[in-house]
Amino acid sequence: MEDKEVMEKMGKRQELTRRFNIFTIFGLSMTLLSSWEAIGGALGVGLLAGGPVALIYGLIFTLSGTLACAASIAEMASICPISGAQYHWTYMFAPKRFRVLITFIQATITSLAFIMAAQLQGVVVLNHHSYVFERWHTTLIMWLVVGITYIVNVWGIKLLPAFELFSGVLHILLFVVLFIVMLVFGRNASAKFVFTGFVNETGWENKSVAWFIGLLPCIWCIVGFDGAIHLSEETSNSARTIPKVIITTVLVNGGMAWTFVLLCLFSISNITDVLETPTGYPLIEIMHQVSKTRAGATAIMSFTLSITMAAMFGTLASVSRLTWAFARDDGLPFSEYFKHVDGGHNIPIRAISLVSVVIILLSLINIGSSTALNAILSLSTIALYISYIIPISCLVSMRLRVKNTIYSSAGQAEISEERLVFGPWNLGQWGFLPLTVTTMNYAGPVFGFVLLFAGMDFIVRGRRNFVGPTRER
Repeated sequence: MEDKEVMEKMGKRQELTRRFNIFTIFGLSMTLLSSWEAIGGALGVGLLAGGPVALIYGLIFTLSGTLACAASIAEMASICPISGAQYHWTYMFAPKRFRVLITFIQATITSLAFIMAAQLQGVVVLNHHSYVFERWHTTLIMWLVVGITYIVNVWGIKLLPAFELFSGVLHILLFVVLFIVMLVFGRNASAKFVFTGFVNETGWENKSVAWFIGLLPCIWCIVGFDGAIHLSEETSNSARTIPKVIITTVLVNGGMAWTFVLLCLFSISNITDVLETPTGYPLIEIMHQVSKTRAGATAIMSFTLSITMAAMFGTLASVSRLTWAFARDDGLPFSEYFKHVDGGHNIPIRAISLVSVVIILLSLINIGSSTALNAILSLSTIALYISYIIPISCLVSMRLRVKNTIYSSAGQAEISEERLVFGPWNLGQWGFLPLTVTTMNYAGPVFGFVLLFAGMDFIVRGRRNFVGPTRER
């Protein structure tokens, strides 16, 4: 089925230019996830909470659950490849009685973004011991990153697909180079330490609690695989392309992340120096122990941070499209303003600006308290998984309600209370197996506040203005 027909079936006009093909959107998805770079940046949490056993076995554990979750998300992306993604699917599959309320809360959960800039400061500390780590420095770096990302997403939008393809290739090539370097020079730790070593510096006496806390970096490094979905309306043959990209991204990134963790653990020659590094990032000290020079560690981290920067381009593009889609359905305050699409570039510049401003405002919290900012940023992990669980649960509910379910339909997806026709990519009968996703985090109170805010916003404003995805003429 052609993209134009898909849009008509979803009741939407084609407002954005389809710039991405299967290769460029795959490059964006790979860099957006950047799993081995992400878990490298979060190694400290795992090493302090459970140590090697939390990272090695925890990543296998979380990857299996995430892959199952990604398969379900990919199945829905094939049915309805739209920028609104999770909240749109929730409306499609939820029971009519609760459809609008569940969809509104779902969209509020999904519209979150975060950014981190402290690794760059860690590299500075490695090379200049006199440098004093200041929180406001981190905030300024965040502003610079947001500024560059905004420029690329607005005035460099035509080059973004090619740039993301290049970044995706670099993401894989850099991993291959590091694999060889660390395999040759990083044989420092014993196999016993890597596969059975346990560290508990959490303050909890219960080892199981410590191990589960150590799962956080394992979960975080492979979350966000839905990024490509929010660019569905800018991707050719999206009903077939997006599901393939999602599954391949999780498999490839997950495999590289596990291998990278294994290499990092074997490269540790002094665990005390790694845990107590003045840079604040164990990965920087590990690279220092591998290369034996500050220049070598700096070069490795510079390449890693370049991939992280490329990931920010895709992240802003993805989150802004989700924000625009929610505004298009009158779900945001001042939706009429933020749903506007610039005629010259065919992109939602106002939505891009909104997301950028929100990030800048959140970064100001870091000046007063990094703990408060970390609590808000940690929310992204649990919020993203909840945003996956809600539409999956609604799809399970529809499977139970609808008797006529068709899996092979030549791409003619159809959703109604009498008939459920899946898209060209689906799980068949396997899609109805039980699914468990690990979402443990200490961001519970913050997440509860977001739910409360969404509920109050719906009562005060949303129930009058938001009626679900609207049909455009």
